Amino acid sequence: MFPNAKGSELLSVLATIDPAAQAAGTVTTGWISVANHHGFLSLVQTGVLGASATVDAKLQQAVDATGTSAKDISGKAITQIVKATGDNKQALINVKPEELDTVNGFGFVRLSLTVGVAASQTAGQILGVNPRELPANAGNQAAVVQIV
Repeated sequence: MFPNAKGSELLSVLATIDPAAQAAGTVTTGWISVANHHGFLSLVQTGVLGASATVDAKLQQAVDATGTSAKDISGKAITQIVKATGDNKQALINVKPEELDTVNGFGFVRLSLTVGVAASQTAGQILGVNPRELPANAGNQAAVVQIV
């Protein structure tokens, strides 16, 4: 690929679910256009999970940035993380634009993270991989304040 490129030139931080003690329920990132990258990687992270807690995560698709006609992307959900084995774990979900329902105009993705039963420490990110135009860090969300 680009052996002399920095990681920050090949990956964009596009959307985040910031680290927090998430109450039982669902949180999502904003909708991200798939037009500017060849691939996307979602990173789901757990800290300490509450008693009997569960964590589910999936990628969803929509036809626009407001979430019109939102639906799950087939095969893009993690196996449920449970308290017994799920403290301080990570899960990755890969997706490429061609895996979306582009025939019907779907061109936006988001990460959906659901905590069940008890509040738990969670975080999530969507990274843009292999931008169509370098450097990737030009597409970072505004919350990225430093690149060293």
